[in-house]
Amino acid sequence: MSRIKTLAPGIAVSALIAVVCWFLGQAVPLVGGAVFAILLGMVIGTFWKQKGAAGPGIKFASKKILQTAVVLLGFGLPLTQLAQVGVMSLPVILSTISASLITAAVLCRAMHVPGRTATLIGVGSSICGGSAIAATAPVIKADDQEVAHAISVVFLFNVLAALIFPTLGDVIGLSNNGFGLFAGTAVNDTSSVTAAAAVWDGMHPGANALDYATIVKLTRTLAIIPITFALALWVSARERKQAAQNGADTASTSGFSLKRALPTFIVLFVCASLVATGASAAGVDPAVFAPLKTLSKFFIVVAMAAIGLNTDVVGLVKSGAKPIVLGATCWVAIACTSLAAQHALGLW
Repeated sequence: MSRIKTLAPGIAVSALIAVVCWFLGQAVPLVGGAVFAILLGMVIGTFWKQKGAAGPGIKFASKKILQTAVVLLGFGLPLTQLAQVGVMSLPVILSTISASLITAAVLCRAMHVPGRTATLIGVGSSICGGSAIAATAPVIKADDQEVAHAISVVFLFNVLAALIFPTLGDVIGLSNNGFGLFAGTAVNDTSSVTAAAAVWDGMHPGANALDYATIVKLTRTLAIIPITFALALWVSARERKQAAQNGADTASTSGFSLKRALPTFIVLFVCASLVATGASAAGVDPAVFAPLKTLSKFFIVVAMAAIGLNTDVVGLVKSGAKPIVLGATCWVAIACTSLAAQHALGLW
């Protein structure tokens, strides 16, 4: 009960903003409730600095409620669909991840951006935003300031993607599945992938780009595991080399954690998909899960409101231009690579 009392004020504030934005999104589907929630949350958060008792609940909503939304989406996505879309999207996913990591490495040297910050921005941009940054930071021994800076930069372009990409997709003539693939590979964080896809679905009733984008995004998220493992090996080798140069006998080893690299909500998403697969095999009408999908979309709006409330826009602007330029370049490189890969594969 004490935990509920602690979280209730912040969740209530986020939910209240979400209710308003939900109806705004229905009235203006071109923008969508998720984007309205991000923007309104950011405006309120700019003036509401000391959140007091609401702070823990807002933080909970921005992470756990979003993860719950993704899990609920799994009930409408049988494993057969997951496998088909996931395998098909792999070439595009690998292309965009490579583009981001190479861009970050090149600009790190060219612009003299601190190595750990550049690594976090590159990984966060290429895989899954805050989750990838959180998994990578302990491995490369990044401090809190570097983590916060990277998350802020990546989030800035998450918001821009959610605002710009649906209209861009319409202008260049992407199909519903094409936009789902584009959003799933070119948008950084799960929150903004779902926001952008939800906006697209609002613009194109019956499109179901949200389902497609979610599958692609979660397939892309699995890349955290090999990349985090590779970084752990690289840091360990570097530490051993430095220790040998300093005459030390041993060097500390950076740890690779499967639990940290593979978020629990992804496992639960797959479990929900298993339930949907079993229900489909048993002849259960898919409409049974429709209320869960609607609830999932509302939870996304709640999470967007909370993320907006927690965003320090002024602090981001003051934090320096070089990491923002690096993040912008990674973002553009990923978007262009995603579209180019789709075109090369005949998907667009």
